[in-house]
Amino acid sequence: MSNQENEVNEAIEAQVEQIEQLYETEYEIGEQNINPLGLDLHNPVFLVSSLLILLFVVGSLLFPEQSNSALGATRVWIGDVFDWLFLSAGNLFVLFCLALIVLPVGKIRIGGVDAKPDYSVLSWFAMLFAAGMGIGLMFWSVAEPVAYFTEWYGTPLNIAGGSEEAKMAALGATMYHWGLHPWAIYAVVGLSLAFFAYNKGMPLTIRSAFYPLLGDRVWGPIGHVIDTLAVLATMFGLATSLGLGAQQAASGLAFLFGISDGLQTQIAIIILVTVIALLSVMRGINGGVRVLSNLNMGLAILLLFFVMIAGGIVALIANVGTTLSAYAQYILPLSNPIGREDETFYHGWTIFFWAWWISWSPFVGMFIARVSRGRTVRQFVTAVLLIPTLVTVLWMSAFGGGAIDQVMEGVGALAGGISESSLALFQMLENLPFAAFTSLLAIVLVLVFFITSSDSGSLVIDSITSGGKTDAPQAQRLFWATIEGLVAGVLLAVGGVAALQALQAAAVSTGLPFVIVLLAMCVSLAMGLYHEHILLRHAPDKAA
Repeated sequence: MSNQENEVNEAIEAQVEQIEQLYETEYEIGEQNINPLGLDLHNPVFLVSSLLILLFVVGSLLFPEQSNSALGATRVWIGDVFDWLFLSAGNLFVLFCLALIVLPVGKIRIGGVDAKPDYSVLSWFAMLFAAGMGIGLMFWSVAEPVAYFTEWYGTPLNIAGGSEEAKMAALGATMYHWGLHPWAIYAVVGLSLAFFAYNKGMPLTIRSAFYPLLGDRVWGPIGHVIDTLAVLATMFGLATSLGLGAQQAASGLAFLFGISDGLQTQIAIIILVTVIALLSVMRGINGGVRVLSNLNMGLAILLLFFVMIAGGIVALIANVGTTLSAYAQYILPLSNPIGREDETFYHGWTIFFWAWWISWSPFVGMFIARVSRGRTVRQFVTAVLLIPTLVTVLWMSAFGGGAIDQVMEGVGALAGGISESSLALFQMLENLPFAAFTSLLAIVLVLVFFITSSDSGSLVIDSITSGGKTDAPQAQRLFWATIEGLVAGVLLAVGGVAALQALQAAAVSTGLPFVIVLLAMCVSLAMGLYHEHILLRHAPDKAA
């Protein structure tokens, strides 16, 4: 062996040894302390985050007008000052995920080379899809494209409504908001958590993803701050979704049965769903979340197939083609943060959605991580990024494309424009056969999505606040499920007639600090995957 080869081998051995030493860590987030209420309070994240959330709840109830004004002003300020950051970060997340699919690190298996998947492909996909989009797809699949087409609140790239070009822009912009970008955000967080938990043996909590950057400091105050931000982002992102779900379910009940869709009905729905979610939480992932997710998927497919057939297969095929081509045509112009003139659309829609996805990312990412052991990085990113995007194309083409067709043909209430966004889905279904049955099915689907989101979210927040445990006391999971419903109800009450704006403002406000966390997470994940690739290539016996 030549001297040059010896030098190369020695350098590789030194690098392997350095990587081994890097991940030889003993973490200690705090001493365990089970109090008389059955809560695991060993971690300051639980106390700090719960106190901050309860402070918001009490302050909002005592000073509703001031709270609503503050939320609105914060949303406007963030949109004006940090719009470029949200848009640029979203683009970076997509490029980062696409790189992971094609790079050699895609061969790394979550949990180690011998790890086997815990769930079937169908159950896995059902859980990640129900957690990731759920209520949002039900609420916005009709309202958003019709809003763009009818110029309800700004139009993408200031394209005038009512024309074929407007239909293209409406469907393209809707897919832009629900396609690759949100799922790239989820994939970054989910893969980071899964890799560091299952390949490096660290706690299943957000701070673990920053170990390559921060070392043992992640177990101290800076780690507490990261996890607290994750809890707050998750809580208010979930509350936004639960509030939208309550609004839509109430509108559906009013549409079908003439029941008032006011605040009292919405709060009653939140209480009912929270109680059911508590029962599901007690059963855990296998007995609760998985069962509900599979039920969700079955009901969603049933409703989707009905709308596809009732709306006409020829029209559906045409709308799918329009949606795909529009997505390809508009993704780059809509991704450009420079020189935008469509400020109402850009700030009112895109920045809200990006902040909402980011605030949801700890919840969805950690939930996906918990059910993704045994998949390779390439399988994980492909499934999380590409498959839901294709399903969403079909969903938006059937619901959004079909609704725009009704508007263009002058059929039904939507032809006169959107009166309430929460009513749009039911107004579209009204013009199809069996409207009463499908509307009732839609209400049930919204409620089940509602329960799944609350259920999954409480499990995730519980894991973060207990230092990464997946078996924290049951009372703690019940506590967080209750708090989620409480925050959603408070946001609806504070917002009053402008409840939708209050919900959006809460998501934007908590999404801003967490976008910085996610950008740093990409760097840390890249370092961790590179280290694992080196070990697998040169010292496979030392890899996970």
